[in-house]
Amino acid sequence: MNTTRTGNSKLMFALHWASALIVAVAHFGYASAEELSGYSGAELYRRYCAACHGVHGRGDGPVASDMNVVVPDLTRIAKRHRGAYPEDDVRRIIDGRAVHMAHGTRDMPVWGVQFGAAMSSDSHPAESTNELLGRLVEYLRSIQAK
Repeated sequence: MNTTRTGNSKLMFALHWASALIVAVAHFGYASAEELSGYSGAELYRRYCAACHGVHGRGDGPVASDMNVVVPDLTRIAKRHRGAYPEDDVRRIIDGRAVHMAHGTRDMPVWGVQFGAAMSSDSHPAESTNELLGRLVEYLRSIQAK
Protein backbone atom coordinates (compact mmCIF):
# COMPACT_ATOMS: atom_id res chain seq x y z
CA MET A 1 0.00 0.00 0.00
CA ASN A 2 1.30 3.43 -0.86
CA THR A 3 1.28 5.42 2.40
CA THR A 4 2.03 8.65 0.56
CA ARG A 5 -1.13 8.23 -1.51
CA THR A 6 -3.18 7.44 1.63
CA GLY A 7 -1.67 10.43 3.43
CA ASN A 8 -2.44 12.68 0.46
CA SER A 9 -6.03 11.41 0.33
CA LYS A 10 -6.53 12.17 4.01
CA LEU A 11 -4.97 15.60 3.59
CA MET A 12 -7.16 16.35 0.58
CA PHE A 13 -10.27 15.23 2.49
CA ALA A 14 -9.32 17.47 5.42
CA LEU A 15 -8.67 20.42 3.10
CA HIS A 16 -11.98 19.95 1.26
CA TRP A 17 -13.90 19.65 4.54
CA ALA A 18 -12.14 22.68 6.03
CA SER A 19 -12.75 24.75 2.91
CA ALA A 20 -16.44 23.80 2.91
CA LEU A 21 -16.72 24.79 6.56
CA ILE A 22 -14.93 28.09 5.95
CA VAL A 23 -17.25 28.88 3.04
CA ALA A 24 -20.29 28.03 5.14
CA VAL A 25 -19.14 30.07 8.14
CA ALA A 26 -18.09 33.00 5.98
CA HIS A 27 -21.39 32.90 4.15
CA PHE A 28 -23.63 32.38 7.15
CA GLY A 29 -21.46 33.75 9.96
CA TYR A 30 -21.78 33.27 13.66
CA ALA A 31 -24.82 34.43 15.55
CA SER A 32 -25.47 35.75 19.01
CA ALA A 33 -27.89 34.27 21.53
CA GLU A 34 -30.38 37.07 20.95
CA GLU A 35 -30.27 36.53 17.22
CA LEU A 36 -30.63 32.73 17.31
CA SER A 37 -33.28 32.57 20.02
CA GLY A 38 -35.95 33.78 17.60
CA TYR A 39 -34.99 31.46 14.73
CA SER A 40 -37.42 28.83 13.54
CA GLY A 41 -36.18 25.38 12.56
CA ALA A 42 -36.39 26.39 8.90
CA GLU A 43 -34.31 29.50 9.52
CA LEU A 44 -31.69 27.51 11.44
CA TYR A 45 -31.59 25.01 8.60
CA ARG A 46 -31.09 27.70 5.96
CA ARG A 47 -28.34 29.36 8.00
CA TYR A 48 -26.39 26.29 9.11
CA CYS A 49 -27.28 23.33 6.88
CA ALA A 50 -28.29 24.48 3.41
CA ALA A 51 -24.73 25.22 2.24
CA CYS A 52 -24.04 21.48 2.20
CA HIS A 53 -27.47 19.82 2.23
CA GLY A 54 -29.20 22.24 -0.16
CA VAL A 55 -32.18 24.53 0.21
CA HIS A 56 -34.60 21.61 0.02
CA GLY A 57 -32.41 19.14 1.95
CA ARG A 58 -31.55 16.90 -0.99
CA GLY A 59 -27.76 16.97 -0.50
CA ASP A 60 -27.17 19.40 -3.35
CA GLY A 61 -25.98 22.54 -1.57
CA PRO A 62 -23.44 24.88 -3.16
CA VAL A 63 -20.47 23.34 -1.29
CA ALA A 64 -21.62 19.70 -1.61
CA SER A 65 -19.61 19.19 -4.78
CA ASP A 66 -16.43 20.17 -2.91
CA MET A 67 -16.92 17.43 -0.35
CA ASN A 68 -15.17 14.05 -0.54
CA VAL A 69 -18.23 12.41 0.99
CA VAL A 70 -21.74 12.16 -0.36
CA VAL A 71 -23.87 14.75 1.40
CA PRO A 72 -27.03 12.91 2.46
CA ASP A 73 -30.51 13.70 1.24
CA LEU A 74 -32.21 14.79 4.45
CA THR A 75 -35.68 14.39 2.96
CA ARG A 76 -35.20 10.60 2.97
CA ILE A 77 -34.15 10.05 6.58
CA ALA A 78 -37.42 8.32 7.48
CA LYS A 79 -37.38 6.24 4.29
CA ARG A 80 -33.89 5.02 5.17
CA HIS A 81 -35.31 3.94 8.55
CA ARG A 82 -38.32 2.00 7.22
CA GLY A 83 -40.68 4.94 7.46
CA ALA A 84 -39.88 5.93 11.06
CA TYR A 85 -38.18 9.27 11.69
CA PRO A 86 -35.33 8.53 14.18
CA GLU A 87 -35.60 11.75 16.16
CA ASP A 88 -32.99 10.86 18.81
CA ASP A 89 -30.45 9.75 16.20
CA VAL A 90 -31.01 12.90 14.16
CA ARG A 91 -30.56 15.05 17.27
CA ARG A 92 -27.31 13.28 18.16
CA ILE A 93 -25.94 13.69 14.64
CA ILE A 94 -26.71 17.41 14.56
CA ASP A 95 -25.57 17.98 18.13
CA GLY A 96 -22.28 16.15 17.73
CA ARG A 97 -21.09 16.90 21.23
CA ALA A 98 -21.23 13.22 22.18
CA VAL A 99 -19.39 11.81 19.15
CA HIS A 100 -16.58 9.48 20.18
CA MET A 101 -13.55 9.70 17.93
CA ALA A 102 -13.02 5.94 18.32
CA HIS A 103 -16.13 5.56 16.14
CA GLY A 104 -14.51 7.45 13.29
CA THR A 105 -14.28 11.02 12.12
CA ARG A 106 -17.20 13.36 11.78
CA ASP A 107 -18.06 14.67 8.34
CA MET A 108 -20.07 17.71 9.38
CA PRO A 109 -19.60 20.57 11.84
CA VAL A 110 -20.53 20.04 15.49
CA TRP A 111 -23.55 22.32 15.59
CA GLY A 112 -24.25 21.61 19.26
CA VAL A 113 -20.94 23.30 20.10
CA GLN A 114 -21.65 26.17 17.70
CA PHE A 115 -25.13 26.73 19.13
CA GLY A 116 -23.74 26.41 22.66
CA ALA A 117 -21.12 29.06 21.96
CA ALA A 118 -23.74 31.37 20.48
CA MET A 119 -26.00 30.80 23.50
CA SER A 120 -23.23 31.20 26.12
CA SER A 121 -24.49 34.65 27.08
CA ASP A 122 -27.99 33.24 27.63
CA SER A 123 -29.04 32.61 31.26
CA HIS A 124 -29.60 28.89 30.50
CA PRO A 125 -27.26 28.08 27.60
CA ALA A 126 -27.66 24.27 27.69
CA GLU A 127 -31.46 24.51 27.66
CA SER A 128 -31.40 27.13 24.93
CA THR A 129 -29.02 25.03 22.83
CA ASN A 130 -31.28 22.00 23.22
CA GLU A 131 -34.27 24.13 22.20
CA LEU A 132 -32.49 25.22 19.00
CA LEU A 133 -31.55 21.61 18.25
CA GLY A 134 -35.17 20.59 18.81
CA ARG A 135 -36.39 23.19 16.32
CA LEU A 136 -33.95 21.93 13.73
CA VAL A 137 -34.86 18.28 14.36
CA GLU A 138 -38.56 19.09 13.98
CA TYR A 139 -37.93 21.01 10.79
CA LEU A 140 -36.12 17.99 9.35
CA ARG A 141 -39.10 15.84 10.33
CA SER A 142 -41.33 18.25 8.38
CA ILE A 143 -39.39 17.87 5.12
CA GLN A 144 -39.48 14.06 5.01
CA ALA A 145 -40.57 12.68 1.65
CA LYS A 146 -43.99 11.05 1.78
